[in-house]
Amino acid sequence: MLRITEIKLPLDHPEDAIASAILKKLQIPPEELLSYSIFKRSYDARKKAEILLVYIVDVETTQEKQLLQRFKKDPHVMVTPDTSYRYVAQAPNNLTIRPIVIGTGPCGMFAGLMLAQMGFRPILLERGKAVRDRTVDTFGFWKKKAEFNPESNAQFGEGGAGTFSDGKLYSQVKDPQHYGRKVLTELVNAGASPEILYINKPHIGTFKLVGIVQSIRAQIESLGGEIRFQTRVEDIHIENGKVQGLTLASGEYIASNYIVLAVGHSARDTFEMLFSRGVYIEPKPFSIGFRVEHPQTIIDRCRFGDRAGHKLLGAADYKLVHHCQNNRSVYSFCMCPGGLVVAAASEPGRLVTNGMSQYSRNERNANSGIVVGITPEDYPGHPLAGIEFQRRLEERAFELGGGTYNAPGQLVGDFLANRPSRALGAVQPSYTPGVVMTDLSESLPDYAIAAIREALPAFDKQIKGFAMDDAVLTGVETRTSSPIRIKRKEDYQSLNTEGLYPAGEGAGYAGGILSAGIDGIKVAEAVALSILQSSNHKI
Repeated sequence: MLRITEIKLPLDHPEDAIASAILKKLQIPPEELLSYSIFKRSYDARKKAEILLVYIVDVETTQEKQLLQRFKKDPHVMVTPDTSYRYVAQAPNNLTIRPIVIGTGPCGMFAGLMLAQMGFRPILLERGKAVRDRTVDTFGFWKKKAEFNPESNAQFGEGGAGTFSDGKLYSQVKDPQHYGRKVLTELVNAGASPEILYINKPHIGTFKLVGIVQSIRAQIESLGGEIRFQTRVEDIHIENGKVQGLTLASGEYIASNYIVLAVGHSARDTFEMLFSRGVYIEPKPFSIGFRVEHPQTIIDRCRFGDRAGHKLLGAADYKLVHHCQNNRSVYSFCMCPGGLVVAAASEPGRLVTNGMSQYSRNERNANSGIVVGITPEDYPGHPLAGIEFQRRLEERAFELGGGTYNAPGQLVGDFLANRPSRALGAVQPSYTPGVVMTDLSESLPDYAIAAIREALPAFDKQIKGFAMDDAVLTGVETRTSSPIRIKRKEDYQSLNTEGLYPAGEGAGYAGGILSAGIDGIKVAEAVALSILQSSNHKI
């Protein structure tokens, strides 16, 4: 097949316009066009009065060789790449070795799924609850109908932190092997809309993710895998630099020389345990800041003009960056169109915010993190110092909110004027349990406050109204990424611990659902190959 890129058509083009554009581009008669499929659809909104849809299409014709020769110097016509997935290994029927996957977020889930599909019957251990029970706990806490549960919340439980997010399915990681396509295909097989395979910046949303996660779990179990919930790993046993097994909080010991560590960025007690056992860990940069909320209509109007609200455009997003005079960078993080600011704490007495959207993205506000990049130089000393840095900020936010998991908030106008907020304006914050108006300058280091104060007016020049007086800041956002990296070698094993496979966002190797799923696939392949090689089985 041929792939044609950069086919641009009006927003409201007729259905046959794509075929017509293909014929025009290739300069062929209709009878030579056998079929076509849309590989990707995005939009170009640089000219608000003339928003265009941009397609990448895969085309089957009767003249493929001749057309490739005719367009060999045209970068927009090429052979369609092969994005099909090929398994690197298959477990023999008599293989008794069972790898363990700790964590069932996107990385652990896909590592477990891949190992199961290759016949290795993995054991998946999850400290939190199954996704539906976890959802009851999390929404119950948000609505003040349940107490905070440190083992079942927006961070811990089946599906990981990505379950209570916007469900974004795009990434900037390089993916020459098309692992991302495998992730998206499996999500569609599990119940996601097929549109995620071709729309630009696809997303799923929390409620749809719940059913998809359950479907993937069922597939893992049908292939011989085992998933155990409310099963926290207490210790990992290492002898002579090699993993031997692990002990659960219940006291049960499970032997295994192959452990995938996919615990997410908030498993602080697990990081502390690993460090005490001598696993090599180093600090890494992350970011801190607030959530900001605006009426979604302001963002839509700025991005799409009179075409705001068009069904193919949906709720508009944004991506902003500002480099400050104090050498800090401020940027928008995890932007959630038509979404909610949510309580994402995982430890008692500490407060964290995040953003999420449902598939419809039809809530009244847009929100995103407005965060400042920090480095280990800001929290020097111990390799786990970043965790303590986060904890201090989260404890202060908890105090500013009144010690009840209400979040501290401030109007943008007051924040820029360096005065406390006393009451809300036109923008009603979406965070539940609730927001307490205060002075957020007390919640972050001075350099972060100064950087955000400089960035907000700069962002207003790109999105008119971004620095509107009544926009709401809610604190604090500290879990932008893991504060540590558990370094690994080219074979994906820990730098100094054989048989331990650090993976995903918690280990510092992913950022978001898609990149975490991709990393899970890569690690599963490495585990499978290592098991077969050590067992003297041919691949």
